[in-house]
Amino acid sequence: MKELLADSPYVPEGFRRWFEAARKTGYAQVERVPLDSVQGWDCGPDAPALTHRSGRFFSVEGLRTSHSRGAVPCWDQPIINQPETGILGILVRWTDGVLHCLVQAKAEPGNINGIQLSPTVQATRSNFTGVHRGKSVPYLAYFQNAPADRVIVDVRQSEQASWFLRKRNRNMIVETHEDIAATEGFRWLPVAEVLGLLRIDDLVGMDLRSVLACLPVADAQHSTRNITRTITRTGVPRGPVTTAQIRSWLTAARSEIEVRTEQVPLAELEGWRRGPTAITHESGRFFDVIGVRVRASGREVREWAQPMIAAHGTGVVAFLTTRFDGELHVLVHQRVEPGFVDVVELGPTVQCTERNYDQLPPAARPLFLDDVLKAPADRILLDVTLSDEGGRLFRTRSRHLLVETDQRPDHPDFRWMTPAQLSALLRHSHYVNMQARSLLACLHALRAPAVPVPTPGQGATRT
Repeated sequence: MKELLADSPYVPEGFRRWFEAARKTGYAQVERVPLDSVQGWDCGPDAPALTHRSGRFFSVEGLRTSHSRGAVPCWDQPIINQPETGILGILVRWTDGVLHCLVQAKAEPGNINGIQLSPTVQATRSNFTGVHRGKSVPYLAYFQNAPADRVIVDVRQSEQASWFLRKRNRNMIVETHEDIAATEGFRWLPVAEVLGLLRIDDLVGMDLRSVLACLPVADAQHSTRNITRTITRTGVPRGPVTTAQIRSWLTAARSEIEVRTEQVPLAELEGWRRGPTAITHESGRFFDVIGVRVRASGREVREWAQPMIAAHGTGVVAFLTTRFDGELHVLVHQRVEPGFVDVVELGPTVQCTERNYDQLPPAARPLFLDDVLKAPADRILLDVTLSDEGGRLFRTRSRHLLVETDQRPDHPDFRWMTPAQLSALLRHSHYVNMQARSLLACLHALRAPAVPVPTPGQGATRT
């Protein structure tokens, strides 16, 4: 990480110094422990679900899913159940005509590299109501009591619905006119600078990417500077299909596809085994449920233990891109995941972990996966590996790809859309899944300028 920050043209010197200092004071020391020794949790071998003794936070439960159109029509799995709506909030202000946002360098137990950039507020209801009996959440009041005319974004969005059961977070962007100081571990950064940092592996956390994707975009052709200056304007989507047609296409799928889920005891999950330290799939694929003990700084609580999900292998999330009449479009997919609130959401062209398909039927292999993985280097617009949510997922990450293509695939489960159309749908809940939001933030990053390299005698770039 240190070398990447030093060598990248997208990392201003001032940010690099601040982040390196934050890494010295912020940490999350994580030790894997057997599940039945996770303190404060009921995780015994015969427990029907892994639950916290307070009855709050989250649980890991068994889920049986059937899918009327799936290549695999029925499967069992553990899943995280957290029936709370958390807050993911970014505080923004204008400084010298430039939109800035308040971010934090946050230590999470599942983070690669210890700390990553997070929103101003990233908290579950259990956190901000004090169930953990720890410190209060900084800056929370700006989001709980925000005046209506200061709220730029306020919408509930899904979590990663393959691992979270109907989990939603309130994604918020709130503008302030106050001169609010950045406390330890926080920093005001230009939005364009944060978008540029998305080009660095495992630096910008998933929750920050989710909220950045919800930033209103007036037009997909605008530069990053224009995106931030037109933050309150509404774009007019254009393209092969209208936004109304996309919504109708999605509504039809939600009406026709049947997805049934049934919560079952963990011990009854077909194909899963409870070992001495973890819950694993008998194939050695997919993911494990593990236990960890954590010591952290810069958190509301300094020590705790919990179960986590640890995926096998690095995922792939990708948009195929093309241009219609000179305008950029991305190929979206109707995704069905067991944890969605409403059956289907729009996802990337490709969203998978390739090794998981070794033992599945050939029909289950994702369409366009080979187009993405075998793309010539000159057709790859962006290739960066970014971490998933670090509070419940242990060192789980996905390779993010934006790949140009001259193909015009015609498939009933896929549609071409402009980034502006996706952005318009993000003003509503449960249309665009987490992985597609992450890629949309990466699309914004393509327009973020590199940091000018100072010539001798000019000094460091201002941050």
